[in-house]
Amino acid sequence: MSGIISARAWGKVWAYRSTFLLGLLNTVETAFFAILLSLALGVIFGLMATSGKRVLQIISRVYVEIMQNTPILLQLCFFYYALAFSGHSIGILPTGIVALGVYTGAYMAEVVRAGIEAVPKGQFEAAVSQGFTYVERMYYIILPQSIKIILPPMVNQIVNLIKNTSCLYIIGGADLISLTYSFVTGENTGGAYAPAYLVSGLLFFVICYPLSKTASVWEIHLKKRDQRVTFQRTEGTVTDNE
Repeated sequence: MSGIISARAWGKVWAYRSTFLLGLLNTVETAFFAILLSLALGVIFGLMATSGKRVLQIISRVYVEIMQNTPILLQLCFFYYALAFSGHSIGILPTGIVALGVYTGAYMAEVVRAGIEAVPKGQFEAAVSQGFTYVERMYYIILPQSIKIILPPMVNQIVNLIKNTSCLYIIGGADLISLTYSFVTGENTGGAYAPAYLVSGLLFFVICYPLSKTASVWEIHLKKRDQRVTFQRTEGTVTDNE
């Protein structure tokens, strides 16, 4: 019954389609709130990393290095069991939101840092000379210019976060992968391995591919636009010299 062309297996998957839709809904919900948390942490720690204040830079670096150099599964288990054993369990999905948000926030912070540092130093100096405060410099001058650099890799990190929701399986989550596993091993629903996992994979693909493609196209467009602007400036310089 596990065969991919088994009509009976596909029929069972269709009969229990609500299980897959519930898993998809939980995955999307978890990913949405985790994305919001990761964006907030990314902006905060990204700004700290470029603040020029040694203490804030060290705090940001420690956070980024710890999160990026330890497995997401380990972090997820730590959050879940640490809260559970302390008597402050917040549930599987909320724990997943926190763990995924904190983990991805480290990568978002690096994206924000890289975007800010890509802005020419002259822009910082010009803003300072005009008397802008740090917040005003970032809000009016730096961040608007760095957005085009930040957004494509940020979308890629969002795609990675969505795929990482599958890690909730390790703590018995109700995400798409967890419910798919429960389906294929269930007493009344078990056996349809290939169709079930294929459907699960297709659902992830439907969510992730458009985002990934958008980031890729966006990045190519920005590179072409920058090349076009550089060419126009070069032509202008040549014309002026002539």
